[in-house]
Amino acid sequence: MADAPVASLPKGLAAFDLAGHVALVTGASSGIGRSFARAIVDAGGKVVMAARREERLQEMVGELGAENAAYVVADVGDLDSLPAMAAAARKPFGDPDIVVNVAGNTVRKAAEDLSPAEFLAVIQVQLMAPLHVAQQFHPAMKAKGWGRIINIGSITTSHALPGTTAYAACKSGVAGLTRAMAKDWGPDGITANAICPGFFPTELTQPVVNDAKRWQNNADRTFLGRNGVTEDMHGALIMLCSEAGRYMSGQMIYVDAGFTAN
Repeated sequence: MADAPVASLPKGLAAFDLAGHVALVTGASSGIGRSFARAIVDAGGKVVMAARREERLQEMVGELGAENAAYVVADVGDLDSLPAMAAAARKPFGDPDIVVNVAGNTVRKAAEDLSPAEFLAVIQVQLMAPLHVAQQFHPAMKAKGWGRIINIGSITTSHALPGTTAYAACKSGVAGLTRAMAKDWGPDGITANAICPGFFPTELTQPVVNDAKRWQNNADRTFLGRNGVTEDMHGALIMLCSEAGRYMSGQMIYVDAGFTAN
């Protein structure tokens, strides 16, 4: 059977241009999500930001401009609320064709101390929400024949760290989830990949940042001798969102300066 014809790739930096695309970014009120929302607009796309803290979302719209950014107040861990969240997200710019699942939480406890309720709370946000958020926008992506799903993994996707039982279980699950989404939705023209960050200063990692010795040890383990800043992930993000990454799917992209390779 002959290969289907493929449209020519835009030349040079045009392959990374997100003009004409709309992204939904969850967890966009702080940290990685906030940084990713800004990167998408900088690359020419429109962004709808979803998070719980409305004041911070309003600040971001002020920074990015209402012609480029909008928001919806949402708790993606409340799975029953996702259809309403999706309906609100479609209103400003139309159906998002890029979904970036950043929203996260954690419980820092050893395996013997983790309760079922604590475990479930992390699972709902870190593992279930990425699927069920993306499901809301799959029909429109399928109809368009183009879509991008970017999930957030972690170095704990493949490496054990102390006190991360719930978090690591979910981030390991993100790898399997991402591959399954890529497999099922690939025929619809949709790619699914995960960015796996190393150590970056965010609200979620603040306890690690505050431990100066541990923070430095983490930096020393990288090949570049430093921990990351969120802008270090922008290149991977825009590639995966754009035509530049159109033949990448089902992949875990580690952005960790070699931490997991050392």
